[in-house]
Amino acid sequence: MLTLAIGPLWSATPSASANRQAVVDVSMAWFDKLWDERAALIWEPSSTGAPNWSTHLVRSSAWYAFGLLARDAPGDRDRAARLLDSVLKQQIMAPGQPWDGTFYRKPEQAHLPLFPRMWDDYDPNWRQFIGCAFALSLHEYPDRMPADLASRLLASISRALDGEIAQARLSPDYTNIALMQAFLLDFVGEHLGRPDYTRQALALAEAVHAGFNRHHAFEEYNSPTYYGVDFLGLVLWRKYAASARLRTLGAELEAALWRDTADFYHAGLRNLCGPYDRSYGMDMRRYASLLGLWLRLELPAHTAPFPPLTERPMAHGHDFFYAPVFAVMGTNIPKDALATFRTFSGPRLVVRTLPRGRTATAWLDHHYMLGGTETKVGRGAGGPHNQLHPATVHWQLPDGGIGWILLTDSSRLDARASPGRLSIKAIGDAVFRLNAPGIEPVRVTGTSWRLPGLSLEVTHDAITVEFKAGDGWVDATYRSATSFELIIAD
Repeated sequence: MLTLAIGPLWSATPSASANRQAVVDVSMAWFDKLWDERAALIWEPSSTGAPNWSTHLVRSSAWYAFGLLARDAPGDRDRAARLLDSVLKQQIMAPGQPWDGTFYRKPEQAHLPLFPRMWDDYDPNWRQFIGCAFALSLHEYPDRMPADLASRLLASISRALDGEIAQARLSPDYTNIALMQAFLLDFVGEHLGRPDYTRQALALAEAVHAGFNRHHAFEEYNSPTYYGVDFLGLVLWRKYAASARLRTLGAELEAALWRDTADFYHAGLRNLCGPYDRSYGMDMRRYASLLGLWLRLELPAHTAPFPPLTERPMAHGHDFFYAPVFAVMGTNIPKDALATFRTFSGPRLVVRTLPRGRTATAWLDHHYMLGGTETKVGRGAGGPHNQLHPATVHWQLPDGGIGWILLTDSSRLDARASPGRLSIKAIGDAVFRLNAPGIEPVRVTGTSWRLPGLSLEVTHDAITVEFKAGDGWVDATYRSATSFELIIAD
């Protein structure tokens, strides 16, 4: 098998290197199967993991190109050059418009409508994601691509930065994008002799650092996916920045974020405890989260919070395209945090004061964990794209799997976790999803949830309670409720 030489990383013991190589080999083999020779891009995977033959992915093609340059097998350089050229052609040229310098998400998009809507018709953040793929390729493998292609990649990053700067939309608390933007400003400032970019990079980095230090937390808090992007940005600072100050800040923040993440992590359940500011799933063992991918590159399969590498389709599988990128970059998990990711150290209560008057709490016990966010009844559950999860429960099922409970819908609420208890104040209706294979709907009542492997007593002041059952789940809707106590009964 042709392998990607990931090189010596900070903890590159023989077993760790072999683990990373296994992840990269599987990921690249999958990406190879999605390659479209005619379009010089990769197909979007279908629900089965095979190409869907109708649409291509632009951002993921840029990450695949990096993996090809890193693997450097016969033909890889040519394919990578073609991919990068195809991605370059997807950059939008629209001076003065909010979308100037970003990229089409799919070439089939063809053009923007007369009045484009951010997020629906274009994604401004493609500037940073694709820009970082270009910059990493230039940093690591400038000798593996034609000189004219390298020049065009650098010019493309510069155009993306100019388009972003003209909009003045980025604030330091938009963490994952701000981290990448600071790196790209530093990168282009160094390579094109732009001291204005260099000054902006340092100013943005200092602002991000100051924001973190106020609460020892980022604004986007406890996200299994976006923490993965945060680590990407911080490693870019630490390892690749031209500015010594940026490298120092990157190392400091990377270590601090790993330690905070470890406090919320349950090694026995192989999951990050809630609450989640942004999450695409409730069981990291069943979908590809970027935090899970970082840990899968450090931990063996049976202890990592990541789906089996052979599983197709892999939920949220497009994030698996980061595997060769993360492997080459390498992270630097402090030894004390790494020990927590490997072994559950015992029950603990975690309390964090967050920006905007919020407080996150988590209780991690031997076979279950609870998470809650207090917002002074200022935020609800779900939020944009249903990613905000302020009240969560996880536990171990009798078969070793993971069951979970999520408050999926509530207009405004507060939730606080404590030993064996999740206390919730709410306004209006509240909907809980109880998810566990083998659940018996008849054992779920308004005041008692008897679930496989876990029982809870529920106190509440709802006027009525309604239930809806599906395959392995029950939705419990409490009408006009203002308070709940979920109490672990066993």
